[in-house]
Amino acid sequence: MTGICEGRVAIVTGAGRGLGREHALELARQGAKVVVNDLGTSLGGDGASRGPGAEVVEIIRANGGEAFSNGADIADFAQAEALIAEAVETFGRLDILVNNAGFVRDRMLVNAEESEWDAVIRVHLKGHFAPLRHAAAYWRSEAKNGRMPVARVINTSSGAGLQGSVGQAAYAAAKGGIASLTLVAAGELARYGVTVNAIAPSARTRMTEGAFAEKMAAPADGFDRMDPANVSPLVAWLASPGSHAVTGRVIEIEGGRICVEEGWRHGPARDAGRRWRAEEVGDVLAELIAESVSPEPIYGA
Repeated sequence: MTGICEGRVAIVTGAGRGLGREHALELARQGAKVVVNDLGTSLGGDGASRGPGAEVVEIIRANGGEAFSNGADIADFAQAEALIAEAVETFGRLDILVNNAGFVRDRMLVNAEESEWDAVIRVHLKGHFAPLRHAAAYWRSEAKNGRMPVARVINTSSGAGLQGSVGQAAYAAAKGGIASLTLVAAGELARYGVTVNAIAPSARTRMTEGAFAEKMAAPADGFDRMDPANVSPLVAWLASPGSHAVTGRVIEIEGGRICVEEGWRHGPARDAGRRWRAEEVGDVLAELIAESVSPEPIYGA
């Protein structure tokens, strides 16, 4: 297999199904050697199975590519470290980390259980941090030893984390955290030859079939905008050496539409040159809010 990622080594987490599966297959089509990480849990994060990941590996190998499966729990710090080490030991290097794994336990805020919150934050937010932290340590070591990486990290945020989503407090908080983590990592890792970006995909997966049922209908024009495979070419390009000038970005993609998100940035301001009096604040904020851009409505509002 040849392509824009020829000879590169990639880890894709949550690669047994949905978006992760398509990312792994596309990276392999583009010439990458792929570590297919998948714990094989249910939609709610229960159980485990090596079957989905092994199936993806079989497809890649049948098409002439190189891959192996890994069943690490990427939110477990030690298992995430072992995942990075196994990739390097097996393929001799690591160039690409695609953080994709996750599940949902949607609940209105007033009904949310502590265990549900903890589980979602763990798999999404810590599940991004742990592999990223260990991959970053590897790339820093490479750079310090005179082997400057051309490394790429692609994280997975969501419109729920950027604009908010009713009934998804934990998921939205985790995905918003991933967007912020992306900015920090991009700033810190540039010196080691690493770019860090995030995608905010909209596609048909186990996590979205219930939330966006109206989008899942058969397309009248024949273009299935919700096919998860639509997202993966963007991931492959971000994983390639040619994306060196793009870092610290969050990019939304749905079907054939790509949108660069514009996140928090300084807007209108007033400086009194002294401490504000409490009775003054209301009028000042009213003026500033009138001058600012209104937030987009949250999903489901």
